[in-house]
Amino acid sequence: MGMIVDCVIEDQEANKVTFDKIIFKNVTFTESTLTGVELTDVIFEQCDLSNVDFSDAIIHRTEFKECKMIGTNLSSGTLRNVLFDSCIADYATFRYANTKQVFIQDSSLCKTDFSFSKLQKIELFRSNIDQAQFSGTELDGIDLSDCEFNGLGVDVTNLQGCTISREQAYIFANLFGLIVKE
Repeated sequence: MGMIVDCVIEDQEANKVTFDKIIFKNVTFTESTLTGVELTDVIFEQCDLSNVDFSDAIIHRTEFKECKMIGTNLSSGTLRNVLFDSCIADYATFRYANTKQVFIQDSSLCKTDFSFSKLQKIELFRSNIDQAQFSGTELDGIDLSDCEFNGLGVDVTNLQGCTISREQAYIFANLFGLIVKE
């Protein structure tokens, strides 16, 4: 339990380290690899986690608030009860992630990779997911209607049961080569 504030953590490499009830505020992580890390009841607020390798992480009841996460690697991670609020996570990787009860709001996830992930009870609010990749990921039960995008990488077979807005239907029609008359 503790708080880490206003510092830079550089060139750190750790495997299977546990952080429990820690608050990171205004912390910049550079050239850091935290593979297999376990985060429980952790808050990252106004942190720069760009390009940090969190692959194979186990993340429970963790919040990322106003964080810069460009290129952050969360591939093959397990995320449960996680909040991303007002984050910039463009080019982040969630490939092969297993998520449940993940809430993403007011965030940018442009060109983020969710390929081959298991998304359960993921909620996206007022977020930009333009050009995000969802290949091999079932979107049944996922509501994208409140998201902004001009295109997505997605398999037609994985769209069944996905909720989109009327405006987004035109985008999907164009992706599939359909011509919509008004």
